Amino acid sequence: MFRIKPNLSKLLNNFAAILQQENCPAYIVGGFVRDLLLDRETNDVDIAVSNEAIEIAKKVAERVGGRYVLLDEVNHIARIIMVDQEQPVYLDISAFGATIEDGLSRRDFTVNAMAIELSGFLSGSATLVDPFNGINDLKKKIIKAVSSKIFEDDAVRLLRAVRLAAQLEFDIDARTKQLMKKQANLIMSIAGERQRDELLKLLALPCCSDWLRYLDEVNLLTVVMPELEFLRGVKQPKEHYWDVFNHSLETVVTVEFLLHERVWSYGSRDMLRVVPWSIDLERHFDDDVASNNNRRVSLKIAALLHDIAKPQTKTVDQTGRIRFIGHAKEGAVKAADILARLRFSSREIKLVESLIAHHLRPIQIASQGLPTNRAIYRYFRGTGYAGIDILFLALADYLAARGPRWDFEEWGQHNRLISYMIAEHQRQQEERLPVKLVDGHTLMTIFGLTSGPLIGKLLRLVYESQAVGEIKTRDEAINFVRVTLEKGTHTRNPEEYRAVGL
Repeated sequence: MFRIKPNLSKLLNNFAAILQQENCPAYIVGGFVRDLLLDRETNDVDIAVSNEAIEIAKKVAERVGGRYVLLDEVNHIARIIMVDQEQPVYLDISAFGATIEDGLSRRDFTVNAMAIELSGFLSGSATLVDPFNGINDLKKKIIKAVSSKIFEDDAVRLLRAVRLAAQLEFDIDARTKQLMKKQANLIMSIAGERQRDELLKLLALPCCSDWLRYLDEVNLLTVVMPELEFLRGVKQPKEHYWDVFNHSLETVVTVEFLLHERVWSYGSRDMLRVVPWSIDLERHFDDDVASNNNRRVSLKIAALLHDIAKPQTKTVDQTGRIRFIGHAKEGAVKAADILARLRFSSREIKLVESLIAHHLRPIQIASQGLPTNRAIYRYFRGTGYAGIDILFLALADYLAARGPRWDFEEWGQHNRLISYMIAEHQRQQEERLPVKLVDGHTLMTIFGLTSGPLIGKLLRLVYESQAVGEIKTRDEAINFVRVTLEKGTHTRNPEEYRAVGL
């Protein structure tokens, strides 16, 4: 008898009773069967029925109080979502055709092409239907195509094969791998959001960077993101160990290392001991950015794409010095285009844009020693939602640039800077401003000013000085504005203020 959660057992029993009334044979199929055999918990259940799947799904959803969602009208696939559980349960309903074996022949991989008759499963007398010997491939830990046509039938399976192998820690069968390489271009026919969903599931896994390499081996990485192909072989300054392409992939590795998800070939525990880390930072990176995407995943995406504009910005001067002027700003725009094509949300895109656009700022700050409290305030004001994440991207970028040639003293300096900035930012956040010292009307009255952008600039400067502890009273605020007007520093534009802060 298989072990499943009581709430799921109750739901399936209700489902079976309804299907019996409809005189509709049904089988549990796919990933749920696979995970049962692997003793893995899952709340996603695939059920294949003999009758019209969409109509059955509508009836069942109504009777069990679930939400009905049409997934694929052409292939007759629908979903029932039960949200009144401890965790949401998803029942995907499809039709299996003339026989269950016929239905299994249309599935993707042998480990997903097994079935158990529903009533037998619930009564404890289950018999496994396994026409493609999936149970043997489970034992051998192999992902193998059911047929040579699986990718032609649905090309998103190209990405799913890699994601599934990563998730289960399986290998991909040699013939299946060759078929993937041969048919990689089929992925271009798949809607961006379906590609995105598989990529997000892959990137959420520890050591996903190894599988990004695998995607490149089977020609998929640069089909999904053709812009990456131009990074290959692009030479960098002598400080860099790898070309731009390999540096970009290695930056994903070092991000995972810094997020305590994996070891790094050139790293050690001593390296991690100097990296700022806490329960609060761990929770920060676990924060959701969108469905199936948190800050960890977004940071990995930014790591992969942070130098995407280097080829177009590369210059070599008369001395042979290589430079990539403006690559951060242009890269942010280019990365946004890539993510928009893959149908990422505006929130996800904006975070990755900011990460890439500002990924050099911590290094620029480091060149001037420890920054002032005001500079830290301006940094986080300018980077906002992405501020902490950018600091970690900068650390990962450093490691992926130096590779085995990293320097412990230099690494320590970088981390002292990052730790100092995070601590000061937390202090500024905790010391909430208790009162507004002055308002716009006060400034116009005292200094004879008229309403306009200048008032806003002055108030922002007052707020900033109060935040970093330089002024604490109304009189100090008024005197600060008087001195600012006399010196004329209010005429600088915001970019100039950021430059001064850095």
